[in-house]
Amino acid sequence: MDDRTPVTQRAVERIKKMIASGEVGPGQRLPTERDLAARLDISRSSMREAIRSLTTLGVLEARHGAGVYVTALRPADLLETFSVLAEVSRGDTLLEVLQVRRMIEPAATALAAARATDDDLRRIGTLLDRIDGAPATEAETVTADLDFHQAIVASTGNATLAAVSQGLSSRTFNARVWAGHREAGFTDELREDHRRIHEALLARDPDAARAAATVHVMRVERWLAADLADRDGAPGA
Repeated sequence: MDDRTPVTQRAVERIKKMIASGEVGPGQRLPTERDLAARLDISRSSMREAIRSLTTLGVLEARHGAGVYVTALRPADLLETFSVLAEVSRGDTLLEVLQVRRMIEPAATALAAARATDDDLRRIGTLLDRIDGAPATEAETVTADLDFHQAIVASTGNATLAAVSQGLSSRTFNARVWAGHREAGFTDELREDHRRIHEALLARDPDAARAAATVHVMRVERWLAADLADRDGAPGA
């Protein structure tokens, strides 16, 4: 590692290397802060900052009175900070998030068509009913929509894919999508997208599932691009 790398970052990298090499694994206790600092020849304050950084990232956890442990290293925990991306992104960055979703979500939906169990499909169908349910409030529809897509990706059995997909989703943005489509009179198109995805899953047809998911994400992407253009062109924007 470059000697110009900040000391704390070097400590972070050394601890990650210890974990990657198997020297200390999931659920195991890290050597004490004093021992680590001595071994890596850095100050205890720098080591403390490195441990704090890795704790924030979900790699380590401090147990009161028991020391610092490596977490279970589950994808959902390690990617938790990534989930902030979709929630706080705006403008062109949010459009980029949707473009990444267009790369990932259709592939995940195709994989779900091949792997989903009968129980998975029943759950997905129940969530579709909630999206379509006339008595539902818009907030309930937004929640059901998010749960629908997350249930599809979860049915692939790939925890890392599920964590990444969830990180690219935003309740706030989803509510904005439904509100915008409602104002334009296009909510039926969103519901039809979901029905086509579900039909492809039931048919166990990966190609149809991929196509249906692509159409859905592209619809939302086009709506956002138009909405951003309108905002940019609005007086005083």
